[in-house]
Amino acid sequence: MKKLSDLKIGEAAKITSFENDDIFIKLMEMGCVPGEIVKVEQIAPLGDPISIFVSGYCLSLRLNEANSIMVEDINK
Repeated sequence: MKKLSDLKIGEAAKITSFENDDIFIKLMEMGCVPGEIVKVEQIAPLGDPISIFVSGYCLSLRLNEANSIMVEDINK
């Protein structure tokens, strides 16, 4: 298992859990729920923020938010 922030552009993974309970509800309201597939679309030149495709739309996340989302590789 790794963090969403560890993925590179074009990589996809399945959300498994969250590390930070403080932003858990906010992320779930934006479509980042366990079991959902996410794909990294873009990464800003300095690495923050990143753009992901989740629940049918593109979402921009700060690196600290992406660090709290645990994902698992779907290519196993």
